[in-house]
Amino acid sequence: MTRTAESGEAEAFSRAAVAVFRLNGRFTAAVDRMAPALGLSAARWQVLSTVAEEPLSVSEVARRVGTTRQSVQRIADLLVRQGLAVYLDNPAHRRAKLLAATERGAAAKREIDCRLAEAERHLCESLGGEEEVRRTAEIIRGLSGALASAGSGDSP
Repeated sequence: MTRTAESGEAEAFSRAAVAVFRLNGRFTAAVDRMAPALGLSAARWQVLSTVAEEPLSVSEVARRVGTTRQSVQRIADLLVRQGLAVYLDNPAHRRAKLLAATERGAAAKREIDCRLAEAERHLCESLGGEEEVRRTAEIIRGLSGALASAGSGDSP
């Protein structure tokens, strides 16, 4: 590969990374505007959303959301204090409790999801429809997977 091709790839990747960072910031800000009325922040909503379907260990939540176990632990403790989540015994590991949404937590998550739905419909239309959004999500998942592999040394 030529030096020019490498620098072109690096520039393209850098632009993609900046776009994803900007998107994350804007999405976080949108959730942060909606969430306080429900006792949440974007970070709390993200953790609560992750455990809404099934109880998970704090470590597993951290892996799924791409942050540190310590950050998730702090947020999980806040959610439990608010009555939005609860720790459950983990049959697979005595010390690593499972985090689960309470009914109140699940209701708060559903309310934010409903508030986001209108904005999501508008964004979907402005991006060219559902199929385009699905394709974009697949590209982002692929990029995330490639970065995870590169970070673990599994990259080709």
